Amino acid sequence: MRITELLTKETIAMDLSSNDKNGVIDELVNQLNKAGKLNDVTAFKEAIHNRESQSTTGIGEGIAIPHAKVAAVDTPAIAFGKSKEGVDYQSLDMQPAHLFFMIAAPEGGAQTHLDALAKLSGILMDENVRKDLLNATSQAEILKIIDTADDEATEEEAAETAATTDSDSNEPYVLAVTACPTGIAHTYMARDALKKQAEKMDVKIKVETNGSGGIKNHLTEEDIDRAQGIIVAADVHVETDRFDGKNVIEVPVADGIKRPKELIEMAQDTSRAPFVARGNSSKSETTNEKQGVGKTIYKHLMNGVSNMLPLVIAGGILMAIVFLFGPNSFDPKSSEHNAFAEQLWNIGKNSAFALIIPVLAGYIARSIADKPGFAAGLVGGMLAVSGDSGFIGGILAGFLAGYLTQGIKKVVSGLPQALEGLKPTLIYPVFSVAITGLLMIYVLNPPASWLNNLLLNGLQSLSGTNIMLLGLVIGAMMAIDMGGPFNKAAYVFATAALTEGNAAPITAAMIGGMVPPIAIATAMLIFKKKFTKEQRGSIVPNYVMGLSFITEGAIPFAAADPIRVIPSMMIGSGVAGAIALGLGSSIQAPHGGIFVIVGTDFGHVLQSLIAIVIGSIIAAIIYGILKPKLGKEEIRASEAMSE
Repeated sequence: MRITELLTKETIAMDLSSNDKNGVIDELVNQLNKAGKLNDVTAFKEAIHNRESQSTTGIGEGIAIPHAKVAAVDTPAIAFGKSKEGVDYQSLDMQPAHLFFMIAAPEGGAQTHLDALAKLSGILMDENVRKDLLNATSQAEILKIIDTADDEATEEEAAETAATTDSDSNEPYVLAVTACPTGIAHTYMARDALKKQAEKMDVKIKVETNGSGGIKNHLTEEDIDRAQGIIVAADVHVETDRFDGKNVIEVPVADGIKRPKELIEMAQDTSRAPFVARGNSSKSETTNEKQGVGKTIYKHLMNGVSNMLPLVIAGGILMAIVFLFGPNSFDPKSSEHNAFAEQLWNIGKNSAFALIIPVLAGYIARSIADKPGFAAGLVGGMLAVSGDSGFIGGILAGFLAGYLTQGIKKVVSGLPQALEGLKPTLIYPVFSVAITGLLMIYVLNPPASWLNNLLLNGLQSLSGTNIMLLGLVIGAMMAIDMGGPFNKAAYVFATAALTEGNAAPITAAMIGGMVPPIAIATAMLIFKKKFTKEQRGSIVPNYVMGLSFITEGAIPFAAADPIRVIPSMMIGSGVAGAIALGLGSSIQAPHGGIFVIVGTDFGHVLQSLIAIVIGSIIAAIIYGILKPKLGKEEIRASEAMSE
């Protein structure tokens, strides 16, 4: 679609008389209304102001692009006005705005909205176009400038596509990803600022946009392999594990607009330290087909878990604080009732914890199907909660919603272009939510609920030797990879049990997870001569991390000497988990280490400490005995580094 199909003589206001932001908005809204584009002026103006309250549409370089998508619009349109004196529009670069484009899109017209913004952003990044528009004296001249720039932009886009798809070219180049919270203006402004600057610098660049219509111009594995560096200009989450080992620059999306030259130069600086993916994982594959089924499922599951964890930690810590007021301080019927504790409980238990399963399912679905899968995943997660299928149901709901949405995308891919805008706003959410919901209610929830209750009843019946065996297994799993798949699997299982009222698994997980850093620090105290001075400098940090339930403190030692460290830590953590459950410890929060042990299980603090101490000493002694003495070269290197 050409911009001048939306920007016409009737929607051009030319020279604006207003000298403030609200006045400019009023003039442009009135221009659209006079052109017959609106059916409710008040509602449209309110939508424009609501968008401005989220973040300014004054994008810098003297440009403002206020926009709204609302039922008050009859026909999609763009209004234009200019002010040579300039207006304080609270722009990103704090400079006055001179050129104003107001975009009006009807509900269901998402693609028109996005295409118009994307094209405009590219055109307006050209300084000559901005200068010509500001000096134009007639509506016809404005339209001619825009038409000419539109033609040039289309030709450039075609040339860029041909260049980036040239399979014969192995020339290295720079990549970028842009994304903003709304996925509209700033996403594309950053893209075009980087492209324009790269052209000036004679640097090849490919930019992926994570907009509200989904990912466009996706960076392939081949692109990433060839890239000198990658710029991530985003204010929202962008999948970055795929960039493991590359030179990556992560900045806010506004920096992509304001300082593209500096970012491109940094991306070309190959001396920078390489980016390391979360969890020190090996380089991520960019396509599920090349990852294999197991790795693909794990990746999607971990995406859900990583987004769920902030709710788990925040809710758990708040619940631990509540217990400091008394075991029943949150209950209005109890004599221990405390009003403040009750509100903390409402925030932690009834709000944060209530969102855990829906968020887990939502982000699993989003990992599979991008934004279109998110709504169905959330709804599936809510139905798992109401259907009593718990975490098992939530995980199934996430995968169901994600792959179902992918299937819906393929089914409707052949629809006419005119219906493209209805896909993300109507077709995907309605069909994916409805079908996911029905399948959860009638197909997945019944067996998942049965399995969930069977598992919980089995946990409730454990006692004596059996419960100590549970503690041994979960504790050891926490130390196998210290933040990797086994660790996360044990932690998710333990958290799921806690949300259903069984604290035994999370008790073993936390006690077992605290042991490795503490054991490493203890080993350095007992076997001092087997560790370098530099290593011994981490004794205090490891004790602090261990007491805080940050197992990852032991990772550097495990990575350097896995054959000795991992088995010894597994033994110590397993013993600690078994002792804790055997002595009756019952931690009621999913994170926080010693702080929540004191807060939620005060009656068993001594028992928990005994378990941690015994497990840590066992692990430290085994590791210390297995570890060889320092060689002369290691000692000399250590002394040289300390000088």
